[in-house]
Amino acid sequence: MALLIPIFGDQLSHGLSSLAGQDKKACVILMAEVDEETEYVPHHKSKMVYILSAMRHHANDLRSAGWTVDYVKLTDAENSGSFTGEIARAIERHKVSALCVTEAGEWRVKAMLDSWPDRFDIPVEIRPDDRFLCTHAEFESWTKDRKQLRMEFFYRDMRRKSGLMMNGDTPEGGQWNFDAENRKPAKRDLAMPTPLHFAPNAVTQDVIQMVERRFAGNMGETTKFGFAVTREDALRQQKHFLDHALPNFGDYQDAMLTGEPFLWHSILSPYINSGLLDPLELCRAVEVQYRAGKVPINAAEGFIRQVIGWREYVRGIYWHAGPEYVESNAFAATRPLPEFYWTGKTDMHCLSQAIGQTIEHSYAHHIQRLMITGNFA
Repeated sequence: MALLIPIFGDQLSHGLSSLAGQDKKACVILMAEVDEETEYVPHHKSKMVYILSAMRHHANDLRSAGWTVDYVKLTDAENSGSFTGEIARAIERHKVSALCVTEAGEWRVKAMLDSWPDRFDIPVEIRPDDRFLCTHAEFESWTKDRKQLRMEFFYRDMRRKSGLMMNGDTPEGGQWNFDAENRKPAKRDLAMPTPLHFAPNAVTQDVIQMVERRFAGNMGETTKFGFAVTREDALRQQKHFLDHALPNFGDYQDAMLTGEPFLWHSILSPYINSGLLDPLELCRAVEVQYRAGKVPINAAEGFIRQVIGWREYVRGIYWHAGPEYVESNAFAATRPLPEFYWTGKTDMHCLSQAIGQTIEHSYAHHIQRLMITGNFA
């Protein structure tokens, strides 16, 4: 009898809570590529290549670390098309006596996990996702008796909790936020760093070919795919950012420049969100650069605020607001988005640039998403 540990595409961390303290010899890890995940929204092709390739590489890393991994590819003939279906098949294959899984990152998947105890009639342990600084309970406690849920005040609490950029009880530099210094316009004569490009290996090439066959009509290109798909390469991009882009990240984090999709941004969010990089570990590395005198305070504070401030805050709001949040419509907007929102073919220059680079690179930085594509929508 075996303990089955399902791992999803946003859980590619060796320190995942469901793996903690387990006897590797008594466990089977299940990883599955399924239609319900690749088709529930029309994903960008490169996004699918990234997630599926990273999953396959992570499975190999887990095997090298001594785990038994049962991996189901999207093209496997017996693939049921759903996580629940693949759990059912794995229970039969491995004579599973219990399940242990790290909690879901979205309401849709949470509902699936919550259905498993009744569906399979075996014990199901759902462990908290401890890769976040703020727990669900802590966020709910923070919301109590507040008229406004201001990110700035939440961020200060996360600084206190983590100790990042703190001197005892006071913030480094005597103030919490240096955002006023982070609004310089970019100029073309500045030497901008270029993010690392990781040439697709055989595993990734196989995924690219499969995605191009099965999802030919989806948005985007894969010809320029160059994301890291392993923790080792993600750490290389992290170091590249720390050494070459972080010093100017603060000054130009809100800048936009025609034909320059990356500027001084980290290009690390895919790796944080899938689990290849640890967000708190990254923030501590940023703080080390600051304390060593290699980056200014506005760069270090500005980046850390994006991670332990905005990222944690938005996660908290998502779970606090409930699954109906996706249907909220404060502006009573009812008009459909125009065709150019998906093609970038418009005379509106900023939209054309932001959408065009999204199609080409599967990437747009936070100001483009917030101020251009988000604002227009």
